Amino acid sequence: MRMIAPSILSADFARLGEEIRAVDAAGADLIHIDVMDGHFVPNLTIGPDVVKALRPHSQLLFDVHLMISQPERYIDAFAAAGADILTVHQEAGVHLHRLVQMIRAHEIKVGISLNPATPAGTLEDIIDEIDLVLVMTVNPGFGGQKMIPGALKKISRLRELARNREKPLLIEVDGGITPETIGPAETAGADIFVAGSAVFKGTGDYRANIEALKGESA
Repeated sequence: MRMIAPSILSADFARLGEEIRAVDAAGADLIHIDVMDGHFVPNLTIGPDVVKALRPHSQLLFDVHLMISQPERYIDAFAAAGADILTVHQEAGVHLHRLVQMIRAHEIKVGISLNPATPAGTLEDIIDEIDLVLVMTVNPGFGGQKMIPGALKKISRLRELARNREKPLLIEVDGGITPETIGPAETAGADIFVAGSAVFKGTGDYRANIEALKGESA
């Protein structure tokens, strides 16, 4: 079953609490929160205080994606703010295993994200230590981009690496997810689909948008 994680990067920032409640009611499976620092990626978004303020608005898992440099400085704060999954970038940490241990110490799920140019094989020696891999199917930093088709091969490679693990590995994709692109990403091996524009834009009917992504439209 496809799990849809609306990205609040595309929501109305003036009414984020209301937007989260709306997509929760509309059938979302997780809430995806993009944290950007203007350094690791060319954009600024939100910090742990905003995550904390949003936490009472939904019981869904908060899927917090740290697109930031020196993520070790902020893991404790985002965990305390209410993150259920914390994902750091492979490219942002020199000591990736240490970052994984820091997140695990908070007894929440651990994710690692890969930028488009980063091979799946870079996670081969740590894949047994994590719960989720987030494959960036666009260059991170901005919403509304088109999916990079070559990312599908990376998803397939990660699914192959994960096949013989003792516990399941969730594969999440982020970037350019639409009703047209979600099928190939699912076929390649993805489980969770981050969708910003495809949920929050258009007619404003969030339930219809989520159902279209899940393939449940009439």
